[in-house]
Amino acid sequence: MLSTYLQRIMRSGVIAVMRGMKVSTVIQVARSLRAGGVDVLEVTVDAPGALTMIEEVTRELGDEALVGAGTVLDAETARACILAGAQFIFTPALNPDVIAMANRYSRPVIPGVMTPTEIMQACTAGAPAVKIFPAGALGPAFIRQVRGPLSHVPLIPTGGVDFRNAGEFIKAGAVAVGVGGALVDLKAVNAGNFDVITERAKKL
Repeated sequence: MLSTYLQRIMRSGVIAVMRGMKVSTVIQVARSLRAGGVDVLEVTVDAPGALTMIEEVTRELGDEALVGAGTVLDAETARACILAGAQFIFTPALNPDVIAMANRYSRPVIPGVMTPTEIMQACTAGAPAVKIFPAGALGPAFIRQVRGPLSHVPLIPTGGVDFRNAGEFIKAGAVAVGVGGALVDLKAVNAGNFDVITERAKKL
């Protein structure tokens, strides 16, 4: 099951980072992303009602989407998210306890790393892939250079990825990219313009 989830992330190529969502609109945002072809959705847990949102999106979309949790900082939160239905865990930093918890429940965990040393530490701790964060500060060249000695590690740049550089990250060797504000426009969401989200998803 672990490899199936990760394979789906890699097949999609895009993880939609749904930050700042509201329980009242998260289903519409998720469906808009799915309508635009993005079917890997990350609900960040730094918003009120995040666990409820994970439960609702997972139940509503079923097999149509892979739904995970992001901005997970500790093992307790990881477990709560998994019990709510999260199918993968993204973290902004490297925490071996979070990796251990996700592995216990056979959920792929992608920790945030910034150096080759952290990449290897994450792999040693049991992470099947890593999130290069903040990718915008490092650029596609970092991915290309790191893949030389570490070609066996799936790299997922996140943070500062948008329409201008997403393709460059993929060309440099990233297996997928995480995209937040450039894809999930909160102004459009708050205005009820969900078609904007679908069009952005198609464009990306």
